[in-house]
Amino acid sequence: MSSPTLIPVTKPFQPPLTEVQTEFDAIWARNWLTNNGPNLNSLEEEFKKEFDLSHCIMTGNGTFALQMVLRAIGVRGKEVVTTPVSYVATTSSIVWEGAQPVFVDVLPKTMCADPNKIRESISPNTAAILLTHCYGLPCDVEAIEQIGIEFGIPIIYDAAHAAGSTYGGRSLLNFGDVSITSLHATKMLHAVEGGAIVCRDPALQKRLQLMRNFGHKGTEIFDGVGVNNKMSEFHAAIGRVNIRHFDAIKARRIELAEAYDRGLKWGAISPLMPPKNASWNRAYYPVIFESEELLLETMGVLQQQGIQGRRYFYPALHNLDYVKSSPMPIADSLSRRVFCLPIFHDLSASDQERVLSCVNLAI
Repeated sequence: MSSPTLIPVTKPFQPPLTEVQTEFDAIWARNWLTNNGPNLNSLEEEFKKEFDLSHCIMTGNGTFALQMVLRAIGVRGKEVVTTPVSYVATTSSIVWEGAQPVFVDVLPKTMCADPNKIRESISPNTAAILLTHCYGLPCDVEAIEQIGIEFGIPIIYDAAHAAGSTYGGRSLLNFGDVSITSLHATKMLHAVEGGAIVCRDPALQKRLQLMRNFGHKGTEIFDGVGVNNKMSEFHAAIGRVNIRHFDAIKARRIELAEAYDRGLKWGAISPLMPPKNASWNRAYYPVIFESEELLLETMGVLQQQGIQGRRYFYPALHNLDYVKSSPMPIADSLSRRVFCLPIFHDLSASDQERVLSCVNLAI
């Protein structure tokens, strides 16, 4: 008997190949393949329009963008208050830039950092606060903004999951002193590889634009130390094509998430909850199991049926062997019990029903 068809936890959105080919043909005809080309400039403008932003810097990837921001702010030898529930890049970027991550525990309903814990963790050596809109769920942006203002500390958001989520009708990319998102292939809006920086401070924005391109200020003048974090014309072209489809991508993701909301047998599992005034992009579909044992049993059942859920984000980052931290009881408990079900643009109704059936039987 043949094995069941594999259902991955995620798949990149693929626009019509003819649209991509048309853009690639134009790049080939111009023979302008990278270095601030017309596709990059167009993508920055289209990205700003899509998310109602006043400024935007496209980069080669989101992690390097985060490292550039930390370098530009000047965190080396200082502390950065951060979340233990995120992808490892949020923490590793802090350590890579020579700073010490100071972890704060999270809120049970969103798995985003607890503002009260943030306030308690501020010290004279705090250089920045770096937080994640986990799974695209908004941090408590109002409370966190007040902390930043009160202490004069910049707020940086790792918004890698947040394109398409809003709070108070504003894109989550519009919050914080700096917001970084990812355009990696696994994201709802992608350019295969890439990232974007949204920065409020014009002087910092200018510095980041120079840093992105070796510090070039003209062909013969270099203004400060820089790196190569440019986006190629091919990546920018795919980003431009995908942004045309973003409304459909969002609508489909919400449709799939609502089908899970209706079809799952709640009780032994529970959902995360967006705050009031928030619209959640449903970039992921996380559920919280009542115990880690039940999660592992369910994951085993899914694997036997060719279904790839994933323990995003486990383990909690304060457990990494290259950081020091006090206990984070809520983050530890939730990270051991959170599990993301498959969700992607072309997940079929029959395959989603397979997932639902397996989960409901297992719990």
